[in-house]
Amino acid sequence: MDIETSTVREITSATDVVPTGGALGAEVRNIDLKSLDDTSFAALLEAFHRHSVLLIREQHLTDQDLIAFSRRFGDLDFAPIQENGRRFVEGLPEIYIVSNVKVNGEAIGSLGAGEAVWHTDMSYLDTPPIASALYALEIPPVGGNTSFCSMYAVYDALPSELKRRVADLKIKHDGTYNSGGFVRQGVTPTDDPRTSPGAIHPLVCTHPASGRQMLYLGRRRNAYLVGLELADSEALLDELWSYVARPEFAWEHVWKVGDLVIWDNRSTMHRRDPFDDHARRIMHRTQIKGTERPR
Repeated sequence: MDIETSTVREITSATDVVPTGGALGAEVRNIDLKSLDDTSFAALLEAFHRHSVLLIREQHLTDQDLIAFSRRFGDLDFAPIQENGRRFVEGLPEIYIVSNVKVNGEAIGSLGAGEAVWHTDMSYLDTPPIASALYALEIPPVGGNTSFCSMYAVYDALPSELKRRVADLKIKHDGTYNSGGFVRQGVTPTDDPRTSPGAIHPLVCTHPASGRQMLYLGRRRNAYLVGLELADSEALLDELWSYVARPEFAWEHVWKVGDLVIWDNRSTMHRRDPFDDHARRIMHRTQIKGTERPR
């Protein structure tokens, strides 16, 4: 989707926020994240809450730069420990690598080259991350695009009767599988959503910064609406997820090297297209630690 230049919003005299024209997202232009002063960051944060996803191109960041920028949003989560017992970047536990590249037969990152289905990061935790920042170091010639979906827009589009039905429901967010479909380390797989591990959150939440209501679905596999018969839960979840698939609620980003995208993990979901596993894709990610349970 092309950036619409007719709706430019100014951060400073030289830096502009340009909405994507979709249901969410904006590109922030003429900005260097390594030299962002407090006034400009405050405006950037306001734009983040307004648009839910920010794209910042042509950055030249070390891992330390990425960590320093991300920490302005809050404390950071550590990347998970991998099957080899290590985190990805020695001495920098905040850096998570999303990559299909292998060195000497060992993966340098997670999630491979396959599709990553619609999801919210780590919603299976009691206190999920506030946001995620993803920085592109190497990208394939085609594929690997990331799409974002506005859960504000999805909720707003629900018919009144459906909003009434879901208003007081709670949903279990499964902790068995990651967004690439792989079983998480130390978890015994099960496909019964009533007994699988995970956190229980309200299905309809209020964003603590914007005050807007949003649908908080997390991910489809092994999700369960607490207290319903399994068949009833599956049917209602299928109905809700049918709204997520609608293109009018989404924006797709085609990556370039040097792109940084930061998204609100509470008001959005995201997915990734598959790509040729013979191509290289290396992305470094940070996550801003959650401070409260969804409510």
